[in-house]
Amino acid sequence: MRWVQLSTLCLVLMVLAACRDETPIIVETATSPTTAADALPAASPPLVAAARAQIGVVHVYDPAYFSLSYPGGDVPGDRGVCTDVVIRALRTQGLDLQQAIHDDMRTHFDQYPRQWGLSRTDRNIDHRRVPNQMRWFERHGWARSIGQSPGDFAAGDIVAWRLNGSGLLHIGIVSDRRSHDGTPLILHNISAGTHEDDLLFDHTIIGHYRPPTIVASRASP
Repeated sequence: MRWVQLSTLCLVLMVLAACRDETPIIVETATSPTTAADALPAASPPLVAAARAQIGVVHVYDPAYFSLSYPGGDVPGDRGVCTDVVIRALRTQGLDLQQAIHDDMRTHFDQYPRQWGLSRTDRNIDHRRVPNQMRWFERHGWARSIGQSPGDFAAGDIVAWRLNGSGLLHIGIVSDRRSHDGTPLILHNISAGTHEDDLLFDHTIIGHYRPPTIVASRASP
């Protein structure tokens, strides 16, 4: 009986060994071909990413005067005006416009617009005014020629406008996203918080600035 059991066991082992010598079965995992739509987008320039991060956070347009801490003071995080989009984005890149403009105005007050009837600086509001931001950008070599085509503007550029109809001034940051005709979108706050809109050429451009530390990807025409 023991001899029969051993014979049976040897036969089983031989069958198993034969199975191991067979060509292995390869299980393939189905994968979808990679398309342009599936590919991860390239990282946005830092200033653009910082401005876009405000979308959904800043949802109120509020031009009220606020008493701010200094330096690094900010209005309540859910609100602001167009200049606050620029201030907050640049602050993430290590530039505090509140302090920078205040320091420059203290030394060169006569070089800044005087349309508000001020006789001295006000660190609560000076940096939140479009003409003052424009003057500071000009004085520090950021000014570029005012372009006429989409290719003249790079992601991360700062643009100022005189709004058609009202004549009010506005400012925003050029996005790395474009409209269907290739025009770069704009990150800005014009009425209801920070948004990304197609308005680059909708109003009269009065200023075009490029932060020197921003490595911008040029928009295609």
